[in-house]
Amino acid sequence: MARIVKKISQKAGLPPGSLVYVGDKAEKKFKATLVVYNQETYTEEKLTSLEECLILPEARKITWLDVNGLQDVRNLEKLGECFSLHPLVVEDILNTNQRPKLEDYGDYLYLVLKMISHQEKAQEISSDQLSLIVGPHFVISLHENDEAIFDTIRERIKSKGKIRRAGPDYLAYSLMDLVVDHYFVILEDLGETIEEMEEELVSRPDPQTVHQIHRLKRVMIILRRAVWPLREVLSQLERQESPLIQEGTSLYIKDVYDHIIQVIDTIETFRDMLSGMLDVYLSSVSNRLNEVMKVLTIIATIFIPLTFIAGIYGMNFKYMPELDWRWGYFVVLGFMGAVFLGMLLFFRKKKWIGGP
Repeated sequence: MARIVKKISQKAGLPPGSLVYVGDKAEKKFKATLVVYNQETYTEEKLTSLEECLILPEARKITWLDVNGLQDVRNLEKLGECFSLHPLVVEDILNTNQRPKLEDYGDYLYLVLKMISHQEKAQEISSDQLSLIVGPHFVISLHENDEAIFDTIRERIKSKGKIRRAGPDYLAYSLMDLVVDHYFVILEDLGETIEEMEEELVSRPDPQTVHQIHRLKRVMIILRRAVWPLREVLSQLERQESPLIQEGTSLYIKDVYDHIIQVIDTIETFRDMLSGMLDVYLSSVSNRLNEVMKVLTIIATIFIPLTFIAGIYGMNFKYMPELDWRWGYFVVLGFMGAVFLGMLLFFRKKKWIGGP
């Protein structure tokens, strides 16, 4: 399970702009994909280092640099030099515990989003930071998730769709839209899990289910921290008076904003359901215990008069006339049977036990 609060103690006391990697995936190797395109051309190149500043955006083409792996501080420092990024931006990129946000530096926009991945079998969820830098002719995406999450965007660029005719702001929108759409996939899986748990709580409550509830509540905390601030970011981006965001792209950003509202509503619904599931569990356990006690009470009640009769005739007094009677044993057994059947009929009439 992903940590809710990441350790940032190694940055304590350092001056602003100090480049220190803060994250859980320091063992990941640096990988980068450089895509340069316009309506007529498309080139793609794999990079293993940014030591040489060769990634300069072309005025008539859009440059998309997708960086995977942030632990190499030297590469990120070189990236900042190549694209004239503010030191605080590079510092925020290396600190993967950032809250989703939007910052306008005039020549470029810096956005932070959270990419969520869900392992359905292990019922675990992880949150990875996605940093987007949107310039007049370039987009830089930086993350640590090694899944090929952006392959569909590259395929859309290759297919000469709308994304090839639009600017870098539309490319940034496409990346954000893909991340938000992935939230719906995760919520669908979690919704099925929660429905199954509800059925189990009612039919066969298990202490293990309580652990699953607490695990899912932790998942909802991670999702809420990733999604709620993004609502503010998209609202701000939609109203952003920046030459980097065209008016036509603002309409698409508004659509992503609507999707985020749906995601937030779903998360809040799931949180309410999980909060009530503990009460359902306690009620189910209590009802199950009541049913057991009811059966035991009925059995004990039936045997009380039978035990009383057996106790009387077990005293073996010398002058008990029934002891010498030839049919006394069978009469007593029949009387006990009649008492047993009479009590069963009485319980059924009172609807204390089931019956046709």
